[in-house]
Amino acid sequence: MRLFRDARRAALLTLSLLSACAAADPTRSAGGAAYTNNAGNYLAGRFALKQGDFDTAASDLLRVLATSPNDQELLIQTFVACLSAGRPEAIQLARRLPGNQVAELLLGNDAAKSGDWQDAVSRFRAIPRDGVMQLLQPLLLAWASQGGGDTDQALATLRPFFANPRFRSVVALHSGMIADLAGRTRDAAVFYQQAEAELANQSPRSALILASWRARSGQPAEAAQILIGMTANVPEAGIALPGLIESANRRPIARALDGMAEAYATFAAALRTPESSELATVMSRLALDVKPDSATARLLAAEIQTNARHYHAALRLLDDAARTNDPVAPLIRLRRAALLQRVERTDEAIREVERIGRDYPDSTLPDIELGDLLRMKQRFAEAIVAYDRVVARIRQPAPGDWVVFYSRGIAFERTGQWTRAEADFHRALELSPDQPSVLNYLGYAWADMGRNLAKARDMIQRAAARRPNDGAITDSLGWVMFRQGNFAEAAKLLERAVGLEPEDPTITDHLGDVYWATGRRIEAHYQWRRALTLKPTAADAAKIEAKIKAHPYGTVASGN
Repeated sequence: MRLFRDARRAALLTLSLLSACAAADPTRSAGGAAYTNNAGNYLAGRFALKQGDFDTAASDLLRVLATSPNDQELLIQTFVACLSAGRPEAIQLARRLPGNQVAELLLGNDAAKSGDWQDAVSRFRAIPRDGVMQLLQPLLLAWASQGGGDTDQALATLRPFFANPRFRSVVALHSGMIADLAGRTRDAAVFYQQAEAELANQSPRSALILASWRARSGQPAEAAQILIGMTANVPEAGIALPGLIESANRRPIARALDGMAEAYATFAAALRTPESSELATVMSRLALDVKPDSATARLLAAEIQTNARHYHAALRLLDDAARTNDPVAPLIRLRRAALLQRVERTDEAIREVERIGRDYPDSTLPDIELGDLLRMKQRFAEAIVAYDRVVARIRQPAPGDWVVFYSRGIAFERTGQWTRAEADFHRALELSPDQPSVLNYLGYAWADMGRNLAKARDMIQRAAARRPNDGAITDSLGWVMFRQGNFAEAAKLLERAVGLEPEDPTITDHLGDVYWATGRRIEAHYQWRRALTLKPTAADAAKIEAKIKAHPYGTVASGN
């Protein structure tokens, strides 16, 4: 998802600070003391933490901490687990971690939530400006000053950062929100205009903030244009567009705590890398700490967990958010449906997408998602019906629409409607000529049918140039070489493809065919038998078994 693209782009400035953050990252652990009296709970807690099951991790580690209360490393791990789970124990643990940056952030949040803005200012001011804190600290300090009613100090805190082009877009947007909240319309206009100029690719959230200012300034057309323009960069936000436009007349930042949540969310988006996902999770949780109903923060937190393949954790984050009245709620519902499929609740996902389609009949996104889900369930005829509805509503196909034609083409091909499938693949390539997925699928299909082999090889080679380490594309290239009679080169390519995708039954089957063609019959039988263990489809399994039984007289080409 590109919901936070502009936040990430604006905050990529933090990547230059990550080397410093690595040393200062308070979520990092030197690695695991032995807790002889509670080893089971400790190991279970650490495992749950790695799996994104933060509530279980917190419970297990709290039990261990009760027996080893003075272990600082364990205390930090337990604190991170409790914070990531949103548990109340986190604040008590934070008080036992003086000097820990994340603990100080949480304590500053706690002061702000209780209305003690002076204490919040003191706590945020005491945090050293190193690592990601170089910008996060002044943002939080500015919002705490604003919460205490000192707008002049809030804006003065951010003013020096305008000189740095890496910081300017974030600082301008937050300065605009502070001035807006304080009723300083002229100052807000200047800051918002600067932010609008700096943020080339806006997210739904930043677009809504800027559009809200336009709408409340008597410029509804300009407000709508900002939001419509955003969907060109974030197509999946199109389903939320009517709600975003309708809500533009309301100020999106109603209090200083909301601004603090925006600051945390910006950094959570910027830190969504494999190396920093734990810190990104903490930042998203700090955002939810000050604004529990923030759909944007919850969606971001779920995205971080999805990227880490913690699908159940991501789903839990979206379960409540999907029922909010936030303008991005339909987008959250679509993302939740995709996660239901990831956790093998596909039938439930299909029912949810059908409901979304009924609730938002003007959007094509539910039918696209429905077609994809039905296709994954191999209900290809029903998928075609869903894709047909999408295609019928595309008046002037754009380059991004290639995926709809490609997906419908797959469904046509799998139902034996090759002429229609081929037409859709060509249409997809007309819209986006260099899409590796389409080049590979069409090229492989031709190779498997023994048609247009020279053209098929050229298409697959183009796909391979763009994705040299893609096992499926490497397999296709090996297969077209096989079809052209270049067995030696085919064997090399298919051996590499099996190395890239060792659990793919089709690739393993192809390698067996090539080995058979080159006289390596024992190795061929080994690959065929291995392919049967990799859960091929029933039809493919029958073909492989037929080749094995027909030895040594059977044909060797898959599909024949």
